Amino acid sequence: MITVISIIGVLLGVAVLIIVISVMSGFDKEWRVRILGFNAHLTVYPGTHDQALTNYENIMRTIAANPNVIGVSPFISGKVLFKAEPQSGPARKPDVAALIGVDQDTLGKVNVLPDSMVAGKFDLSDRGVVVGRDFASGLGLDVGDRLAIYSASSVEKMQASIGKTNAEVFLADDFTIRGVFDVGFPEYNSSIIVASLEDARDLQSIPEDSVQGLRIKLRDPFLADKVAEELARTLTDNISIYTWRQDNPAIFDALAVEKNMMFYILFFIVVVAAFGIVNCQITFVVQKTREIGILKSIGATQRQILWLFMSQSIVVGAMGVGLGFGIAMLALAYRNEFLEFMRHATGMELLPATIYHVYDLPVSIQGPDVALICGAAFLTCALAGAFPAWKASRLQPVEALRYG
Repeated sequence: MITVISIIGVLLGVAVLIIVISVMSGFDKEWRVRILGFNAHLTVYPGTHDQALTNYENIMRTIAANPNVIGVSPFISGKVLFKAEPQSGPARKPDVAALIGVDQDTLGKVNVLPDSMVAGKFDLSDRGVVVGRDFASGLGLDVGDRLAIYSASSVEKMQASIGKTNAEVFLADDFTIRGVFDVGFPEYNSSIIVASLEDARDLQSIPEDSVQGLRIKLRDPFLADKVAEELARTLTDNISIYTWRQDNPAIFDALAVEKNMMFYILFFIVVVAAFGIVNCQITFVVQKTREIGILKSIGATQRQILWLFMSQSIVVGAMGVGLGFGIAMLALAYRNEFLEFMRHATGMELLPATIYHVYDLPVSIQGPDVALICGAAFLTCALAGAFPAWKASRLQPVEALRYG
């Protein structure tokens, strides 16, 4: 019974560690894919962010000449005030959203948006816009409905003229929803309006030949620092280049720290199980003292006695690690079904998309992580039995027979 309890302790420690580390790796991979699918590996801005990037077409050609670059696209972004006007039902209250102006011809080279339409089509001509799935469902909008959009400058001018005799009033620009997208990241699906570059220029009062920045997609996102240095030497204009890690520092750094901390904290479950193995072995040595004396009296060596008792802790470690690995794989395979069952059973949403930015629990089973967990757990279990086994091997036959 003590041996079975020790195996269960190792099993739980290994299973929990593999599950937690795989989920953390899944979040890291999923967020990186979703964020970098919609955002850029590199972003080029003018030297000061309150300025516009002029002569951007020549800069794009220079950037595209780099062998590691597979796409460049200009953009304009800013906050706008909008009012939803569905074809059926009353107009919604005004709200604020981020409006991004893009070049429809080059966006597909750096962004998954054109291939992520779930309704309508990616058409930004004639004051057309596309919105996210959560944005549309939250406001009861569909393809063909309209948005009345005020630019930030218009709102500021109207606010400044309130109470004056010559108060200015600006009419909103009417846009038609041509499509609804789903890029797999709730934050983007719920808060972004995408318009054409020309319409965004009008709303943000940016000159005709200027944009706010350029988005760059690379063959390998982990080459971002290297390519940024190369482009900084190539481009002579007063510009700033930011990598995807600099644009999203909090998310990926926090995930890396949390993953490491969870490993060290949860590994204590295996350490506790190792103490159980020590207790089991000490009890076993005490119970078998007489048998040890008999074995030594008929010629058993210290090494043979040592490995005889070490083999028990090795078997406990092997069985615990193996069963823990199997249970972890089973739990990861049916993770979303379990979450759905718990949601129905408790009435609680265990994975809110607004908080975790995913719709399903992501998992990425990394071979090196699993090997480290299983190897460290097995080694800990094997070493846990070393001291009791050494003590058993040091027993003298006469004393073992006398006191056994």
